[in-house]
Amino acid sequence: MFTGIIQAVGHIRAIEPTGGDVRLTVDSGKLDMSDVALGDSIATNGVCLTVVDFSSQHYVADLSAETLKRSGFAHYKVGQRVNLEKAMLASTRFGGHIVSGHVDGVGDILSVQSSARAVEIWVQAPDELARYIAQKGSITVDGVSLTVNDLDGARFMLTLVPHTLKETNIGDYQSGTKVNLEVDVVARYLERLLLGEKAAQSGAKKDISMAFLAEHGYLKGR
Repeated sequence: MFTGIIQAVGHIRAIEPTGGDVRLTVDSGKLDMSDVALGDSIATNGVCLTVVDFSSQHYVADLSAETLKRSGFAHYKVGQRVNLEKAMLASTRFGGHIVSGHVDGVGDILSVQSSARAVEIWVQAPDELARYIAQKGSITVDGVSLTVNDLDGARFMLTLVPHTLKETNIGDYQSGTKVNLEVDVVARYLERLLLGEKAAQSGAKKDISMAFLAEHGYLKGR
């Protein structure tokens, strides 16, 4: 589990295809590697990766075909900067929100505009994720816990303060940049909970509708 508070920005040192999968080597930048052990998890641009080799300045992780399909790693190149966060401890200050490191989909940066000292960024999410994105709710973008400040269908807007731009790779964003998105895990569990007994039925994943909510007493009659 992670909090979405980035601890360092590293960069991809090597990408090695291994028979359908990929072995990734990441330069860890200023990330403190002194307490890292084999098998530990490090969120890399929001993707929870397992450390299979490491030194004081780098770590190695394997990317499965599923990870390549679900995330933006299929588009990454050697030298690309990535946001890094080690898995949280029981004593960690919880400054962001609950982040699992399981990416739900890839979004596209639509625009980047200055707003005083901040920057406003519009992101296009996949249509199937729109139901989980709420105005003033939390969303994880490349591993960064952020607040949705405006919303239009599957498009949402973020406001980034100078500190966030400095301490993450978001300052590299431009129109067309691919970003890893993880929606608030609470929204996913609520959707599943609302299904009740229907959750056990095949095809129930996308069964929530206004009619379903009204039928089960979640909407008041007019």
